[in-house]
Amino acid sequence: MLTLLRDLRRLRQTIDLPQPGRGRSFAIRHVDAGSCNGCEHELTQLASPYYDLEHFGLGIVASPRHADVLLVTGPVTSRMHEPLLVAYNAMPEPRRVAAFGDCALGCNVLATVEDVVGSVDAVLPVDLRIPGCPPTPEVIAATLLRLIDGSAD
Repeated sequence: MLTLLRDLRRLRQTIDLPQPGRGRSFAIRHVDAGSCNGCEHELTQLASPYYDLEHFGLGIVASPRHADVLLVTGPVTSRMHEPLLVAYNAMPEPRRVAAFGDCALGCNVLATVEDVVGSVDAVLPVDLRIPGCPPTPEVIAATLLRLIDGSAD
């Protein structure tokens, strides 16, 4: 285990990751409201040891009751409209919502009118917009860190 931690420290120094200067962390609850899974692959990459999401005080939680941010990918489909509202209402105050990817922002959505309710901001108040199809892990991390710092959008 100590060898692994030493190697990870060397890797961080090699790729010149900045040290976190934050005293707080954010718990993220991810909801796929109808995406193609491209954004989910990038989010998984962000949680890998290379990018080390938790190093910056960002962690993914299983329950919206423990979340600070609701991270929504994809356009809101008619089948996910109600579950998305349930997840949002289960969050403690202050509730923050991040629209993740172009589909969640309402850009270039491939769907029929009957299947899609709309972009995330048509259903929930959005505090943070992460553009891209899909956004890169670097963009995701930088944008989420701005939310922690209080300088989002």
